[in-house]
Amino acid sequence: MGSFACIMLSNSYPKCSFGDEITNTLNCHFPEKFFFQTPVNVGHSRLNFGPVLVGSNVEEKGTVEMGEGEKKRYKWIEIGPNITEAQKMTISQISLKMTKRCKALVKQIICFSPEERSLSDLLAAWVKIMKPRRADWLSVLKELGRLDHPLLLEGLNVVKRTAIVESLTSHSLEACSTWGVPVAELALLEESFEANIRDYTKIIDGYGKQNRLQDAENTLSAMKRRGFICDQVTLTAMINMYSKAGNLELAEKTFEEIKLLGHPLDKRSYGSMIMAYIRAGMPDQGEILVKEMEAKEIYAGREVYKALLRAYSNTSDAEGAQRVFDAIQFAGISPDVKLCALLINAYRVAGQTQKAHVAFENMRRSGLKPNDKSIALMLAAYEKENKLNKALDFLIDLERDGIVLGKEASELLAAWFQRLGVVKEVELVLREYSAKEASCEVHPS
Repeated sequence: MGSFACIMLSNSYPKCSFGDEITNTLNCHFPEKFFFQTPVNVGHSRLNFGPVLVGSNVEEKGTVEMGEGEKKRYKWIEIGPNITEAQKMTISQISLKMTKRCKALVKQIICFSPEERSLSDLLAAWVKIMKPRRADWLSVLKELGRLDHPLLLEGLNVVKRTAIVESLTSHSLEACSTWGVPVAELALLEESFEANIRDYTKIIDGYGKQNRLQDAENTLSAMKRRGFICDQVTLTAMINMYSKAGNLELAEKTFEEIKLLGHPLDKRSYGSMIMAYIRAGMPDQGEILVKEMEAKEIYAGREVYKALLRAYSNTSDAEGAQRVFDAIQFAGISPDVKLCALLINAYRVAGQTQKAHVAFENMRRSGLKPNDKSIALMLAAYEKENKLNKALDFLIDLERDGIVLGKEASELLAAWFQRLGVVKEVELVLREYSAKEASCEVHPS
């Protein structure tokens, strides 16, 4: 969760250009507990902001006016001793490198109680009193992420979330009413945060990872209302979200919107749309995009090719799997054992044992050592066609090269032999072979 603020820090002042790699902007991980958890009181603080305070045992230290004509008054107060050991422990974990102004806010958020006051009031008081800059905001977000605090970006119900997002057109925290909006979203509203399009993109991507389509779309709309123009990076995040949600129609619509931007599509946008087709059970459409990329000398990442190869492999489309396997090598990607196993499986499912064996031997000739999975797939292919002798020759060849069967291959082989009732006969053949090999080593010709 801490990666959210860390990545935002890298984009603090220079605005990201259109051509920035999405890896520099979207490779942020929002754990599941990053969203939608009920805030808990797990901390201790010596300072607090009111109008309503965290604890009942407090001592008033002073007041700070929010501005002329404003009715609310926010107070610095000292929290009394009525705190839990868990709160003390969390407070003790705050980084010593943080500035005092940032520590003050982190402590207040740790002690925050939504039943007693709103988060927007707390942040508004901090802004008026401490006059933070973007770096201060990012420092707070980073620390909340490191502490795994639920208020960094928790969820609201759709009705409240929609109303909150509508307020994003304002530049004031106070426009957020008194609802418990997450810190990250409230930060976007404050001028001192200097929000840019990448900040919105990260929140959109985070919602997408949690399948919060409505929240992501509301954030996108708010971003547009604030004058930010959608670019390829943001729209690619939306494609990823629609793809994972199984909404191919919206993914295609967003992909077409990217094309209308008038800029060349990058491999991230292509890759996102290919994955959308794969998830929709349409690998052939994904392959069309792969060929379109090749014509432009653009190549997808290994994981995209792997997903496409797996899609063909699982549907017994051996020809499609072979085309993708060839495309992988054309893209300059060296196939590993896992990719080879997917190709072997495609031929196995298609009932083409001989081609599966050719793919297995090609893997060995390329210098890759067969893993347990690939061996099990070959044995399963022989079993499917009831070719026991071929399987025995295969096993003897592996033993000659010092390759030992793993758990999956051994269990498959044992079950097959038991069904055939030839366990003892096979053991005898293998024992005789081993004895013959040992004799050849002792008495070489």
